[in-house]
Amino acid sequence: MTTLQNVVSELATGRLRIVDLTAPLSEQTPVLQLPEPFANTATFQMETISAFDAAGPAWAWSNITLGEHTGTHLDAPIHWITGKDGKAVHQIEPERLIGPAVVIDLSAEAAANPDVLLEPEHFEAWEAQHGPLPHNCWVLLRTGWSERNTDAQRFLNADENGPHTPGPSVACARWMAEHPAVSGFGVETVGIDAGAAGGFEPGFPMHHYLLGNDRYGLTSLINLDQLPASGAVLVVAPLPIVGGTGSPARVYALVESA
Repeated sequence: MTTLQNVVSELATGRLRIVDLTAPLSEQTPVLQLPEPFANTATFQMETISAFDAAGPAWAWSNITLGEHTGTHLDAPIHWITGKDGKAVHQIEPERLIGPAVVIDLSAEAAANPDVLLEPEHFEAWEAQHGPLPHNCWVLLRTGWSERNTDAQRFLNADENGPHTPGPSVACARWMAEHPAVSGFGVETVGIDAGAAGGFEPGFPMHHYLLGNDRYGLTSLINLDQLPASGAVLVVAPLPIVGGTGSPARVYALVESA
């Protein structure tokens, strides 16, 4: 039996299962809200073209309007000024979009403090238990934040001082961007940076360092609580938008059943 035949067999028997990490996309999907004078992305909208009626008696279809960075989506390097000469979505090699999942769990800390930061020390603890980060890995930050994603106010969690959501520190952002094993970073929140990251130096360090170093971001993930800390394989499937700074994506993981 070939390797691929073995994968199909393992899926059929349930020894290998698929965990969907993609949030459903609808007009209620929360999107990032920038303060004035900055422009904001479009929210998801669907317009019926026909639905088994006079406009199309035997078929149904719709037009959709949305921003590149809506819902569960991928950030490409050209999304940020430090990566502006890098890759657009359609230029990202497919092999960079499939790799081992490294899950770091800060859900208890985020429940106690929504501004909690991921630090290099968390990786040291992960490696002490699971070994070195595997090649071409995707680091996934589990915070429990996806529980909020049907309520835009709780999901964005902003007050007069700005948003309060977990994410990496400046030191951690640089550490991940420079680590040769890391291909990307994914979160349950609306953006790959912490809510307070606009006040960091540099501002929005995950965008600054990660995208500037040919790494990629994923946001608004769900079901990270169904993944082991190590051993799963992540599959990221964005639309290959020519010149795209990002793209909504279907993201899932292959997990061995216990």
